[in-house]
Amino acid sequence: MQEWITSTMNSLGYWGIGLLMFAENLFPPIPSELIMPLAGYTATSADTKIQVIPAIAVGVIGTIVGAIPWYYAGLLLGQERLQTLADRYGRWIGISGKDILKSVDWFQQHGSKAVLLGRLVPGIRTLISIPAGIGKMPLLPFFLYSTIGTIGWVSLLTYAGYFLGSNYKLVEDYIDVISKAVVLVVVLAIASFIGYRLWKRSRA
Repeated sequence: MQEWITSTMNSLGYWGIGLLMFAENLFPPIPSELIMPLAGYTATSADTKIQVIPAIAVGVIGTIVGAIPWYYAGLLLGQERLQTLADRYGRWIGISGKDILKSVDWFQQHGSKAVLLGRLVPGIRTLISIPAGIGKMPLLPFFLYSTIGTIGWVSLLTYAGYFLGSNYKLVEDYIDVISKAVVLVVVLAIASFIGYRLWKRSRA
């Protein structure tokens, strides 16, 4: 897997990063935890044409484009049919009915903000588009929340690879802890913003 990712990125450059992140959203076994840190590490090389900000941009675009098929799968097929299909054929792409149920539960717990937060959680981020489609979430907020969450996730991975250098593969080992910390920060930021708005309204 790592050799294929490295070869694709070296031969196609930014196109390779975008295509890999697109594929990662369609086939969860392809790990973004390896793709974007590798892009960040590659940007540290003096003889590379890859730079951090454009790498983040194409990574985000690839992710958002890859989220669209899952959104419409949820919208058109529904939860029960998708879970049945996943249990029957999902082993070929590393998805089970239980994975879909987990993403639906996450969406129900957090509402539309689940799309933003879900993009920061391994095991949820790829499939969070499905319950958004099942719940018929409007496209504009879906894309907005998806893009914000994806920018955070992709930036985190890319800069981690950039600063870790040749040790970029360590990101994959610690990403679960890192992602939980990022989600906590985002939740606290949202809660603080809502609390501040309520405080201002009560003062007015």
